[in-house]
Formats: sequence, structure tokens, C-alpha cells
Amino acid sequence: MTRGRFIGVVGPSGAGKDSLIDAARRHFGEHGPVRFVTRAITRSQDAGGEAHEALSEAEFQARAAAGGFTLHWQAHGLSYGIPIDIEETLALGRSVLVNLSRSVIDDIRTRFPNRLILVVTASPDILAQRLSVRGRESAADIEARLRRAPPLFPHGPDVVTIQNNGSLADAEAAFIAALNQRASP
Repeated sequence: MTRGRFIGVVGPSGAGKDSLIDAARRHFGEHGPVRFVTRAITRSQDAGGEAHEALSEAEFQARAAAGGFTLHWQAHGLSYGIPIDIEETLALGRSVLVNLSRSVIDDIRTRFPNRLILVVTASPDILAQRLSVRGRESAADIEARLRRAPPLFPHGPDVVTIQNNGSLADAEAAFIAALNQRASP
């Protein structure tokens, strides 16, 4: 049996990763060839944004110590984890799609030879507009975020970049096309 493909989605906050993942979920369906993985995050369930499994920091650390995550990392003062059961999904030949941090790309490249990395990005002006509408950060926080050095994104034959500067429909079509062309094991 062919092992499924690990599909990691990375990009800056406000690039539209969650919107594109939701479009792919609608396109492929919950029980299609791609499993859309729910992350565990040390953020309250009602904080807005993606649907996630909310854990306290103590719960998260206990699960990590028990081997309950195949990947985990910290970013922006929160802990994020990908459940260990994705290994079973991959072994059964089904692909998994995960919203990730760029900080775990090297781990992915070491552990998952059958992989695809989708980089979703947008111009700084678009990012600022989207972050402002999202309402999780103050205007000063958004400005500070965008003033940081531009993020370094992965590159290579396992990477497809989706520019999300135009209409959401155009970005959704590009994202789904990349999955259709490159997501099969």
C-alpha cells in the first residue's frame, strides 16, 4: 500500500491559510482523499480563528511528554501540536493536510519523504488589512509584526507557492489545483 502524503501549509498570519484550507475541505469533503487535521493549541476555544482543540498549557505539556503529538512547536506565546494519529492515516494511504509553522519544515523534510509544502502568502498591505479585520491584535501590534524582517519561506521541489493578493476565488482555485496536481501519493 502506498503511504499517504504529508501536506503542510505555511505562511504569515493574514495570508489566508485557513480560508484556503476551508475551501479545500469543501472541495474534497471530510471523508475524501485528504484528512484535514485539527491542531491542538493552548488558546481558548472562543478566541476565534480556526477550529482547534483547546488545551491548557499543562494539558499540552502532558500530552507532548506522553508522545501524543507527531509534531509540536511554540509560536506567538502559544503551543501547537499535531496529533500522533496522523501516522495511522498516512500508513493507510490517505494524505493529511496540516496548518504549520515554518519552524518545523526541517522536521517534516526529515520525517516525511512523501510531502508537499504549500506556502500561502500576500503583500504586506493585504496582510495588514486582513489582520486588522480579524481583530486579534492592536494596530500597533500589527504594525510591529509587519515591520519585522520578511519571513523566509521554504523553497525546493516539494514547495508550491500560492499568492493570495487578489480575489479569494482565484487563490482557492490555485490552492485546489496544487492539491489536485501534487497531493497524490
